[in-house]
Amino acid sequence: MKTYKNPPVSKWQALCKRPVLSSENLEATISSVFERVQHQGDGALLAYTKQFDGVTLRDTAIDGDDRVSWAKQVPNELKQAIDIAYGNISTFHKAQQASLQTIEVETQAGVRCWRESRAIERVGLYIPGGSAPLFSTVLMLGVPAQLAGCRDLILCTPPRVDGSVNPAICYAASLIGVTKIFRVGGAQAIAALTFGTASVPKVDKIFGPGNQYVTTAKLYAERFGMAIDMPAGPSEIMVIADKTARPDFVAADLLSQAEHGPDSQAVLVTTDTALAKEIMNEVDNQLRTLPRGKIAQLALANSFCVVLNDIDQAITFANEYAPEHLILSVNDAESAAKQVSNAGSVFLGNYTPESAGDYASGTNHTLPTNGWARTYSGLSLESFCKYITFQSITQNGAKALAPTVTAMAKAEGLIAHKRAMEIRL
Repeated sequence: MKTYKNPPVSKWQALCKRPVLSSENLEATISSVFERVQHQGDGALLAYTKQFDGVTLRDTAIDGDDRVSWAKQVPNELKQAIDIAYGNISTFHKAQQASLQTIEVETQAGVRCWRESRAIERVGLYIPGGSAPLFSTVLMLGVPAQLAGCRDLILCTPPRVDGSVNPAICYAASLIGVTKIFRVGGAQAIAALTFGTASVPKVDKIFGPGNQYVTTAKLYAERFGMAIDMPAGPSEIMVIADKTARPDFVAADLLSQAEHGPDSQAVLVTTDTALAKEIMNEVDNQLRTLPRGKIAQLALANSFCVVLNDIDQAITFANEYAPEHLILSVNDAESAAKQVSNAGSVFLGNYTPESAGDYASGTNHTLPTNGWARTYSGLSLESFCKYITFQSITQNGAKALAPTVTAMAKAEGLIAHKRAMEIRL
């Protein structure tokens, strides 16, 4: 990790750029995948699964018996852990139901307006597979979908080498009431959920994180009228540390995201040069015993450390970077957190690791990356709902409102609008 000491503000924007593949090459690949899936359907999915995953399948769907038998393979200890995580995530997201309550207002005498929430009916849940099948993401996507009342939950995830689906994914899917599971991953899964095939249903909105191909595919799907949760690509973390931080804790946190993939990024921001060196030494020590050390090492090559004058400046830099995960390993983290305006999720104090939020504290781990935290929120119950507004006007209310409506309609030259109000008088 390269270290930058007090870089001028003029250099911050360049520092905050993420390590990404050429968007031109990415989009050309995604366009080709979408076109093939749109025209060849399931045949394209099977071909891509063989090409990218090295697995030959007759069908991407899995039947109920396989789902049940695979779920039974999960060890009891892991089942208990998943159950606890499910409970904590449910508790946090149930509390968000207050935001879905009907709001009713009488804007003027005889004019009543209100808003009601409705669940999105059919949602697509993308669960990354590969070297680290993220069964925890099943809970993060499925719990709010379940609580919102979505009718159909369609889950796509890459198959394992033997064509099966990770047992923990099947077990988590049983908890949240997944309707169907399909063994298909990558951009082809996003394309299938966008267009629909003979087996994979077309959905109303696509959810879930993924690599740069999946993220680009989700953004590409919007061109075809598909709604998505957010741009959620390669994982990233920023740790702000002062002299009260534990170097071994901080190093572990940085590596926890670096091990996701070579395109992940870990950023250390500190006010103390000596502390930075201690943390770097800890990173090297812990890296030697990390099973996914080679992956983490590639990510660290694209990561960096910044030494700044004080915590205020560090948080200003963090707001410029807009991290997916932000850990405040500083004195009085509660006060420091009030200055944070751009972050997906914030972790306060030395005993709040990012991995707690990834699995079981209760907050959602599906978060905006690549600076999108400036404008996007992390996944919530509201992500699986839409709002419909209603109005009801009495005869007297129409008389009172008519002068306003007719004057505005006339000024815009929309006479049919004007008449639609006047005819009621």
